[in-house]
Amino acid sequence: MSSQPKVLIVEDEEHVAELIRLYLGKAGFATEVVSDGLQALPAIRRLRPQLVVLDLMLPGMDGLEVCRQLRKESNLPVIILTARDEEVDRVVGLELGADDYVVKPFSPRELVARVKAVLRRTEPADRTQEGGHIELPGLRIDEDTHQVWIGEREAHLTPMEFKLLRYLAAHPRRVCSREELLERVWGYDTYSDARTVDVHVKRVRAKLDEAGSAGARIATVWGVGYKFELA
Repeated sequence: MSSQPKVLIVEDEEHVAELIRLYLGKAGFATEVVSDGLQALPAIRRLRPQLVVLDLMLPGMDGLEVCRQLRKESNLPVIILTARDEEVDRVVGLELGADDYVVKPFSPRELVARVKAVLRRTEPADRTQEGGHIELPGLRIDEDTHQVWIGEREAHLTPMEFKLLRYLAAHPRRVCSREELLERVWGYDTYSDARTVDVHVKRVRAKLDEAGSAGARIATVWGVGYKFELA
């Protein structure tokens, strides 16, 4: 069995899919391609990839619906592909649980960098940088299992949401700029934009609220970024 990390490419434009395959293959990834949105979820269940590159404009089922359905059963990392003028779809994709997006037309090298960065976020935490489990009043972040507990209730976060919360909670009461979060959580500081951070913070807040968080929250520092506050 191959030890290469596997990426599923869901893309109906053959030349685009082949370009992605070529560059990911050179970077050491095993790839599979499906060209119809209806094939995406069965392929994910069958292939068990480490990440999905998901086009939004697909026959059968569009990428937003694929992402919506996937998030009902899995926190598998997803990078969406979107056309330059589809800002609304890009934001909706992030709100549905995509970990990142790449705008068409795109640089294949940029996409490879995005894939590597997102996959780094799913690896076990580097304890030399952030320490072990994080224990705060009413909040426990388990580094080994990637679980977050609010009191006795678990908050189910995607890998990127987990990394974002972990970073903020590791620096309580300190203001973290969006640029810092992009660099330290996403793993790069040149490709994405502040909206990516904002959408992920919104999702984490909602999940903490759903789990009943009362002793900790992510506060907005207008014009700067965010900070993790304790009651």
